[in-house]
Amino acid sequence: MFERTKDLKLSIIKQIELRASNYPDVISLAQGIPSFDTPPCIKRRVERALKRGVVAKYSLSPGLPELRELIELQLANENMYYDFEKEIVVTAGSIQAITATILAITKSGDEIIIPEPTYTSYREVITLAGCKPVFAPLNEEKGWSFELDQYEKLINEKTKAIFYCNPNNPTGTIYTKEQLLELAKLAKKYNLFLISDEVYKDFVYDDQKIFSLAEIPEYRNFVIRIYGFSKAYAMTGWRVGYVHSDEKIMNEIIKVHDSLVTCAPVISQYGAMGALEMGKKDLENFNREYKRRLDLTVNRLMRLNKVFSFVEPKSSYYVFPRILKNKLTKDDHKINSWDFSLDLLDKCQVAFVPGFAFGKNGEEHVRISFGRSREDIIKAFNRLDDYFS
Repeated sequence: MFERTKDLKLSIIKQIELRASNYPDVISLAQGIPSFDTPPCIKRRVERALKRGVVAKYSLSPGLPELRELIELQLANENMYYDFEKEIVVTAGSIQAITATILAITKSGDEIIIPEPTYTSYREVITLAGCKPVFAPLNEEKGWSFELDQYEKLINEKTKAIFYCNPNNPTGTIYTKEQLLELAKLAKKYNLFLISDEVYKDFVYDDQKIFSLAEIPEYRNFVIRIYGFSKAYAMTGWRVGYVHSDEKIMNEIIKVHDSLVTCAPVISQYGAMGALEMGKKDLENFNREYKRRLDLTVNRLMRLNKVFSFVEPKSSYYVFPRILKNKLTKDDHKINSWDFSLDLLDKCQVAFVPGFAFGKNGEEHVRISFGRSREDIIKAFNRLDDYFS
């Protein structure tokens, strides 16, 4: 009984948020939810659709043709060329795209290599599919970069794919074009899929550039790229994203997608159309504000340099500081990132995500979201200053 779910766990991020909800005065810098409301231009697009009476019925399983055309144009602007009719599927958020992809390309017992630390839910989706997650540690001393030799050591006859997030959650790393091209060579050598989750690609600081392997035409038969509107357009509650790849791969993914959800919520698809048609200025404004929040967070962390050390993120809205060894003790007993985070929650009513949620290589760290308001960030760090003083 319950064999399929016996190895699954509720996300540590959700566990922290549930615990934090017991404190009426809590300030949570844990879950990655933008503080902004969905932009007015998106709401207006949805209001028009509501008035026209076009949101109450299913769309085609791949999504509204008009939305998929807009996605095709957006991808072309980013040097990626995919046919909206055969190679793009609109999904109920990026996590559903990930689930449909993994179920489509694997069989029970396959292995998927993921860098570590990485987003906590990847491991659960892989496990749900009956596959085994295999972890390749990122190099913190080199800015949380890929160690490509680690990947080749982990590849065996059961390996089906390498699955990574670029930019990385929780570290804010942007993988270089050179690193990704070497990863593609490895995938091609061993006949592996590459799954790239690029949900944070719109939040990039200090003139950094995002490169996607989906830009390379000869890689399209093994590269699967996933994107969601949740983070970029403050639409986490709308649950809409998309996946694209070569037609042969998408023919398999659409079967699973249809079985899971029939189609993405139609009202949310109209919201996504509004984002692509009119949301550019809002996205730019969000980006500028996140840069201010990043600078604020970095400055406050520097004031706590006896507690944390950190690699400054180049993207996303997370920073992933290391807890210094002398702070990982309590009453002369060694503690871990979970105990450390719970102590902050209990004593300060400040919520972070313990680093072990993102894998073994994330232990002795915490993830801090600067997606929340500057006022919340200031209040949270004021409490930390008092606590650690």
